[in-house]
This record gives sequence, structure tokens and C-alpha cells, in this order.
Amino acid sequence: MPRAFVFLLLPILAQAAGVTAFLNARVIDGTGSPAIEKATILIRDGKIAAVGKKVKIPKDAERIDASGKTILPGLVNAHGHVSTVDQMKVYLRDGITTLWSLGDTCPDARKKTGACNSEFESRDQSRRAVPGTLPRLYVAGPVITSTTPDDARKAVRDLVPQKPDVIKFREDDALGTRPKMNPETYAALIDEAHRAGFRVASHIVTLDDAKGVLKAGADFIAHSVRDREIDDEFIRLMKQRGIFYCPTFTREISVFIYAEPPVFFKDPFFLKEADPAEIARMSDPKLQQTMRTDKAALWYKEHLDVAMRNLKKAFAAGIGIAMGTDTGGGTGRFQGFFEHLELEYEVNAGLTPMQAIVSATTGAAKAMKLDDQIGSLLPGRQADLLILTANPLDDIRNTRRIDSVWVAGARVR
Repeated sequence: MPRAFVFLLLPILAQAAGVTAFLNARVIDGTGSPAIEKATILIRDGKIAAVGKKVKIPKDAERIDASGKTILPGLVNAHGHVSTVDQMKVYLRDGITTLWSLGDTCPDARKKTGACNSEFESRDQSRRAVPGTLPRLYVAGPVITSTTPDDARKAVRDLVPQKPDVIKFREDDALGTRPKMNPETYAALIDEAHRAGFRVASHIVTLDDAKGVLKAGADFIAHSVRDREIDDEFIRLMKQRGIFYCPTFTREISVFIYAEPPVFFKDPFFLKEADPAEIARMSDPKLQQTMRTDKAALWYKEHLDVAMRNLKKAFAAGIGIAMGTDTGGGTGRFQGFFEHLELEYEVNAGLTPMQAIVSATTGAAKAMKLDDQIGSLLPGRQADLLILTANPLDDIRNTRRIDSVWVAGARVR
């Protein structure tokens, strides 16, 4: 067994000093426990000090009346992509306070011009940031696409000095349009990564590929199984090592939904952060026509129901769910908004609003091995808060009713 890889919390996100008390709030702590009505959250030096109905508040505490508000942990996205500070800020303003960026999306030519950064550079920026200005960022670096075992081992060794938070490889042939990584190669890659103390995430589409990478020792499945329903063998492979399932429904949606103008193009919450140029690109009649006829788009549209059934089946079998979206990994994947849309699709797939919220808080944090530090409003955890003006347990779309966002006890401006 590989030695455990320890994720270190961002040391430079220095916690906000002082004591703050939020009063009279509805608190959803991220663990799945029932909401606490008219509760107090006490924050000391950027961490949760106490939560409950009977919390002793120090005389010097700043008191914030949260009557009528719902407070839950800042959302955690277990599969996104970041290459600019502006992208990080969009995530944060929309309540995503922690992100696993699973693959460098900045081309070398654009890096040279400063148009975007490598994931490692983005992570450094996040760790130098003043509290409340950028989300917590954990990264994979370049996605490995090696074709031989020796090349795969070398690719891992080349990554190790940069200390990625996870190593990712692609086991997918894009519906038969490119070569697929063979089992010998990804087995060597996983072995090399584990020997160096790193966990491994895999991009998959099919059930057979998911089983193959799981048998080889992959630690995280970064997408839904979409070709057919998961079976008992898959469930056993996931559960025996406590591996989390990451649906990324919105990744599938992005490849076919723009065949017609989507309803959310008129959503004020969406429009608040969406790039007008990107909206214009996705509204191009030529692109719309392509999506109506493209074989890959039609395949993903047809198989979305399979992916949604698989989420419900995985959850019912006791597999942990980690919210992820693949936002930032391609055009039409709107960062920030799609995380909230993902929760809506999880509920449409059969999860309750509470279960969807858990997937985006403690679920994603557990998948990232960070649940002792983020993802819940338990004493000792970082004070990353999403404060809402409506109850998401009544309607999961209420996660979009954002009053304010806090990181390490500092309010996001």
C-alpha cells in the first residue's frame, strides 16, 4: 500500500484575527445532521470555535445578526480547473471556497504572454493571498497522457518536484477519436505515484475503464460512468477503498445544451458573473447547429440519464459523493454558476437537497482528504462560510441566494 499522502492546508491564508459571532442563523453544518435553527456560530482567529443554540459569546466579539439567513460551509469543488486569478475570484464570489483543479488548462504559448498561468503558479498565488480574496486551491498540474509504462513513470517523476496535490491521468479515447491509455501504462503510472506518496485521479467515461483503473489502484474517479449502469463489481471496488464518486453532470450538459439558448442565460445569478463574450460564443448559430448534429454531443445527451441513474445507485450503495463540475476545462463551462447547477442536477438525479449539500461540503472535502480542516462547521475547522438569504433545504436552487461568502473568517468583498 502506498504511504498516505498528507494534504497541507494553505499556510499563507492567514486566518482573520479576532472573534466574530453570527447570531440567530439556520446552520447546516455540512455533515448531514439536521439544520440547527436560531443558532450561533462563534469564530475565533479564522476557525470555528463553537456552533449551537447555547454558545457563550465573549464580550469583545463582533456580533452579526443572521436572522432569516442560512449558513453552511463554503462549497468545495472536487473537479474544476483554474488558470487565472479572475477565474478564482469568480469561484469565490459564487461561494466555492475550495477547489481541486484537476489539470493544467493554460497552453504554453499563452503562459509565455502572461495571459494565463500554470496550475502551480495559480496555487502559489492562492497561498500568498490575503484572506477573503482567493479560494483555497489544490492542483494536479499537467494531465498525464503517456503511451508506455516507461514514459508514464518518467512523467510522474517529472511532476514530483512540483509537489502536486494529486496526480491525474486520462483513460478515455473521446468516444473512439484518440488512443486510449493501455492498462500496463496506467498501472505503471499509479505504482510510480504511490511509491512517491501521491494519490491518483483518473478521467474515465466507461464502466470497463473505471473498473480497470480501480483495480490498478486509482484513488479518485473524476467523472461519472456514462456508458451503462454501474454493477456490483464496480460498487465493491469503490467501497473497499472508500473511493468517492464525482458526477460532473454539468460537464456533459456543456457539450449539448447550447443547441438552443439555455434557460439559465436569463438567470440573474448566472448573468452576474458570466463572461458576455463566452455567452456570445455559445449563442453562435453555427455552434448551435453543430451541437444539434455532432455525434459526441448527441451521445452525451443520450447518456445523461445513465449518468444520473448511476449517481443514485452509487449513493444508495453507500459510495461517497463528491461534487465536481469540470468547469474551466472547456468552452461553455461557466465557473461558479455550474457548481450550483450541478447541485440542482444531483437533486434531479434523486438526492435530497441535504445530500447534495453534503456532496459539496464534507463529501468533496473527504475525497480530498481535507475534511479535518474544511467542509464542515465543526469546531476547529476553517471558518469558510456561505451565507444565504433562503433555505436550500426547501429548494436546492436557493444556494444561489448568496448574502455573503467568508474564507478563514474574512468576508469576501
